[in-house]
Amino acid sequence: MSVLQSVKHGRAAWLRNSCAYSGKQRFRRLVLGVETSCDDTGAAVVDEAGCVLGEALHCQKEVHLQTGGIIPVVAQQLHRENIDQVVQEALRASGVSVAELAAVATTVKPGLALSLGVGLQYSLSLVSRYQKPFIPIHHMEAHALTIRLTHHLEFPFLVLLISGGHCLLAVAQGVSDFLLLGQSMDIAPGDMLDKVARRLSLRKHPECHSMAGGKAIEHLAQTGNQELLTFPLPMQQYRNCNFSFSGLQNLVNNAIAQKEKEEGIQEGEILSCVKDVAAAVQHAVTVHIIQKTYRAMLFCIKNSILPSKNATLVVSGGVASNQYIRKGLQNLADANDFGLLCPPPRLCTDNGVMIAWNGIERLRAGLGVLHSTAGIRYEPSFAIRDPNCTALFGKTVEAVRPSSLAARRRISFSPIPR
Repeated sequence: MSVLQSVKHGRAAWLRNSCAYSGKQRFRRLVLGVETSCDDTGAAVVDEAGCVLGEALHCQKEVHLQTGGIIPVVAQQLHRENIDQVVQEALRASGVSVAELAAVATTVKPGLALSLGVGLQYSLSLVSRYQKPFIPIHHMEAHALTIRLTHHLEFPFLVLLISGGHCLLAVAQGVSDFLLLGQSMDIAPGDMLDKVARRLSLRKHPECHSMAGGKAIEHLAQTGNQELLTFPLPMQQYRNCNFSFSGLQNLVNNAIAQKEKEEGIQEGEILSCVKDVAAAVQHAVTVHIIQKTYRAMLFCIKNSILPSKNATLVVSGGVASNQYIRKGLQNLADANDFGLLCPPPRLCTDNGVMIAWNGIERLRAGLGVLHSTAGIRYEPSFAIRDPNCTALFGKTVEAVRPSSLAARRRISFSPIPR
């Protein structure tokens, strides 16, 4: 089953003539981006002005909905079956050939190993055949920089990345220059919401049978009473910007089991109060994210890492499409004199456009553009943790000086060939 979308049709059409920097003519340097980090196969051609010349995406959602989650070997097979079609469609839509490209950019970390391998193998074959430079891309860096495709935003800015696989707060100071402020110590918020949706058997709910887990939670929560259940918020004893969602998930599972007992139903049946449970879960996740983001804002302003006025919070990743979470973050930003910017929902989820744009950013900065791919490999793990640093925030956010932050927590998303 193909759910292929190109820039010629459907929801991607608005990008056809979009440019990050309006008023400029099309630049000659073009980058092809290839994305296969998880379950969707994406490709796009973008130029230096931020014009998306062509895009294609094969979505595996329907397949994985049937299996109740992403099965790596299934995702790998679907990538193998569709990657050539996706790349060729993006090239056809762009009206350019591989020979006209300045480089090929591909996600190499982090993600599912079997999925990453398909994209990397295909891309390396392409650059070898056409003798093109290769730009390895860190998936998180691509999400963080997508906003510079859709908005003229200068560094530095605060980034909150929330998705099904990741959750982190960082300050983007340059194309490959990030200060890590906090990250999830266990699972990601999107992963938690998906697992709660499975525990609630939302695939059986008449309103949600075709929805992914997180989307089903959001949909039902709109008409639920979030006050029916209250959950203790995670990490309250730690004065830092790290997140935790696994403990919250356990509390939710226990609450669901208790409600099933009260209603006299078996696991797998739909609770009469399912909408209230969804609303309470979504609210708890949102408040946890807001609290940690607020701490990051205070820290950045206190230590002059961001300007005291008109600083910007960028929110990206699949969970950024959740309108309840986004509204909470908008209120937080407004209350603290921050601007809030989010890529359009279709660019919050995995896509080839963000990979191609990250390639353009790196090409312009001269960072990580490889003319030899010997030794390049994919790296599934999310390795940005600094092993030489203990807790970033010590006793209070005021206790850490900017100098020590810069010296101890400066990170690079650059994938280094080994």
